[in-house]
Amino acid sequence: MGHLNSNKKILNRVGRLQGQIQAVNKKMQDEETSCIDVLQQVAAIKGAVNGLMNELIEEHLKHHVLHDANYEAEELDEFFKLLKKYRE
Repeated sequence: MGHLNSNKKILNRVGRLQGQIQAVNKKMQDEETSCIDVLQQVAAIKGAVNGLMNELIEEHLKHHVLHDANYEAEELDEFFKLLKKYRE
C-alpha cells in the first residue's frame, strides 16, 4: 500500500491516533487520573481506529479492487456510507 503515504486524510488520522495514545500514556503516569478518564480516552482511540479502518478499506477497494472496473461513482459512495454505518 505504498500509495497511502500521499493520502493526507489517512495520514492525519494516524497522527491523531498517535497523539491520543500518547495522551493515554501520560494520563496513566499521573496518579491523580481516574480509571474513568483513561477508559474514556481508550474509547475515543477505539472510535478513531474504526474510522481509520473504514478509510483503509475504502482506499483499498478503490485502488486495488475497482481501479479498472466500470462502476457508478455515486452508487459506490452510497455503498461506502452504508459500510461505515454498519461498522460503527
